[in-house]
Amino acid sequence: MTPQRLQRIRSVLRRRQPDLSVLLDNVHKPHNFSAIIRTCDAVGILEAHAVWPDPRLRPTNHTSGGSQKWVQVRAHRTIKGAIDVLRRDGNRIYAAHLSDAALDYRDIDYTDPCVIVLGAELEGLSQEGLSLADEHVRIPIVGMVHSLNVSVAAAIILFEAQHQRQKAGLYDKSRLDDTTYKRMLFEWLHPQVANYCRQKHLAYPSLDDNGQIINCDYINADKVL
Repeated sequence: MTPQRLQRIRSVLRRRQPDLSVLLDNVHKPHNFSAIIRTCDAVGILEAHAVWPDPRLRPTNHTSGGSQKWVQVRAHRTIKGAIDVLRRDGNRIYAAHLSDAALDYRDIDYTDPCVIVLGAELEGLSQEGLSLADEHVRIPIVGMVHSLNVSVAAAIILFEAQHQRQKAGLYDKSRLDDTTYKRMLFEWLHPQVANYCRQKHLAYPSLDDNGQIINCDYINADKVL
């Protein structure tokens, strides 16, 4: 672990936004899933959420091109269950959907805790997902096509959210609690050891100022014994 690499990881982690996220409603095409997760990483999302009614359509980890190493993806069984969890955490739920009642995506305040719900490109959002959202948001289109690729729509909305949050100073200092920051730092620096500890129900070892594991009887040079 070089000092530059450690500094980069700490800098990125300090900018993670614990109260901005996406909920993917049956977005199963690997290239769309991958592109959305890459955008989540780019704007500082800590954790994304997804519902795949058919488990066979769930994208594998490698489809995200490595971005899933930096953005956790939490799977839910149903769209209602996912929205219930997210709303209990204080989030407003915005469904990206072209409807008569939809608001221009630029008129939404993304500095408050919020989640953007996105559906598969062809099918769109489920009726249940649409009915459970607090608001529908739309991206104005003046061309012949009526919709955008879901990954493009996600990027447009999320970078507007990033812009608003930067202006509000929400990226200026860490917004993660100390326990979450230390846990995520260890998992980013030492993913194999973190996975071993989770499997064995072990506490993560301590780290020194250089990000290295302090003497631990089951770890040797980042390898489990």
